[in-house]
Amino acid sequence: MRCPFCGHDDDRVVDSRTAEDGRAIRRRRECESCGRRYTTYERLDEVPLMVEKRNGVSETFDKEKLTDGIRKACKNRPVSEEDIERLADDVVESLLADGGNVVTTADLGKEVLERLRGLDEVAYLRFASVYKDFKELTDFERELGMLQKKYPPKPRAEAPNA
Repeated sequence: MRCPFCGHDDDRVVDSRTAEDGRAIRRRRECESCGRRYTTYERLDEVPLMVEKRNGVSETFDKEKLTDGIRKACKNRPVSEEDIERLADDVVESLLADGGNVVTTADLGKEVLERLRGLDEVAYLRFASVYKDFKELTDFERELGMLQKKYPPKPRAEAPNA
C-alpha cells in the first residue's frame, strides 16, 4: 500500500477489525518512511448481477425496480413494507445463490411469483398479469384456477344475523 502522505510503499498494519457489518476489513497502517498513520478498507470486489430482458438486451440489476414492481402488485393489500423488502431480499439472495451473474427476466419473475403466491393471492395475480402478459379474461381465469388448485380457498366466516 502506498502512503498517501509521502508516497512510500512500505508500511505495517497496526490494527485490523471488521467494518460495515462484516462486509469490509478496516486496517490502520503506519508508513515505515514518514511514520504517519492512515486507514484503508478491504472489501469484496462484487460482480454486478445482470438482467437479460426479453428483447435480448442486458442491463445491471436494480433492486429498487424489483421492489417497485412488487410494491405495485401489493398496492392496497394487507402487505407491509417490511414484507415487500423481505420478499425482494429473498429473491436477490436466491438469484445470487445460483452462482451466475446473468439472470433472465423470466427467472426473476418466477422467483417473485413463487414468493408472492404465499404472501398475497391478489398481489400474485396482479404481478402474474404483467409478468405473463395477460391479454384476455381467460388468462386470468386460467391462472386463478391454477392458484385455487394449489391453494384451495379458505372458508369464509358467515356474518352474524342482526
